[in-house]
Amino acid sequence: MIRVWDYLREYHDEREEILAAVAKVFESGQLILGPSVAGFEAEFAAYHGVTHCAGVDNGTNAIKLGLQALGVGPGDEVITVANTAAPTVVAIDGTGAKPVFVDVREDDFLMDTDQVAAAISPRTRALVPVHLYGQCVEMAPLRRLAARHGLAVLEDCAQAHGARHHGQLAGAMGDAAAFSFYPTKVLGAYGDGGAVITGDEHIDQNLRRLRYYGMEDRYYVERTPGHNSRLDEVQAEILRGKLRRLDTYISGRRMVAQRYTEALGDLAEPGGLVLPTVSPGNEHVYYLYAVRHPRRDDIIERLRAYDIALNVSYPWPVHTMAGFAHLGYAKGSLPVTEKLAGEVFSLPMYPSLPLDRQQAVIRALREVLAGF
Repeated sequence: MIRVWDYLREYHDEREEILAAVAKVFESGQLILGPSVAGFEAEFAAYHGVTHCAGVDNGTNAIKLGLQALGVGPGDEVITVANTAAPTVVAIDGTGAKPVFVDVREDDFLMDTDQVAAAISPRTRALVPVHLYGQCVEMAPLRRLAARHGLAVLEDCAQAHGARHHGQLAGAMGDAAAFSFYPTKVLGAYGDGGAVITGDEHIDQNLRRLRYYGMEDRYYVERTPGHNSRLDEVQAEILRGKLRRLDTYISGRRMVAQRYTEALGDLAEPGGLVLPTVSPGNEHVYYLYAVRHPRRDDIIERLRAYDIALNVSYPWPVHTMAGFAHLGYAKGSLPVTEKLAGEVFSLPMYPSLPLDRQQAVIRALREVLAGF
């Protein structure tokens, strides 16, 4: 079965370094918030050209604690999109704030920044742009709005490690940025992990207290809320090695994307297959190679006969989920988001994807589309 993501080839290629990282931690005598976490935090911050990084246990808590460190809490509103993984909104909800949605653009699936000003209310405290599928939201208008209204900006970079927007790295354009190191990510661990980066020392200090029960020193709580949300030493040491190869991973993803685009470009047409669009100023890292077709579900079903399992990232827009019914968004309130939910799907995408497997996907997809 050819799947959208498979870590085993990467693991076999990097096995010795990964196991050496595990052994290093186990032999260090320090398993929680030790030298591996501290080393990764310094290196990840340096990669992004910022001064601070706090490692946490997953990407969801990176968003939640990041918002809390920025002062977001009950009674506040946070503007984001519903065309995202549910954890973005779960994290906002977890602060006690109300998620407020704007729609996305149909060409690149990213936040429609032209809609944000109308969504700002006296209770708005923060903006959470989601850098989706490997490219960045248009940040200049968001920064202008944030400055005008005194709002914080937390970038959701879970899918955009190493992506650039007009030369700036994703994560270096807001007050703080949240990252996930879930195994499928562009920079993925071998388990859960996350981090928040910032150039503000006060925000970083807040984050470090929040992730460790609200404590600065052991056993003494300085502030609430507090959480047990620490990046694991083993994952941090593995990530240190993988961070050194991040740009190589990105180059590999771009090569896979280029092969898809060259092989499928002649099939792209309005009302048919739509290939990814790279927006002006963006340098895409292709966390996913997300395409569209109005007969998406038929395509996925027929490709199963070829032993190919494709992925639909967001079959249910967040605002239509029962768990968020209390937010009061009716069906049709975010029309582009809802349309994309019925059409978008992802082709296999990871740097170690074997060429013969990618070619098999291309051939099968062409055959399926020829039958329509």
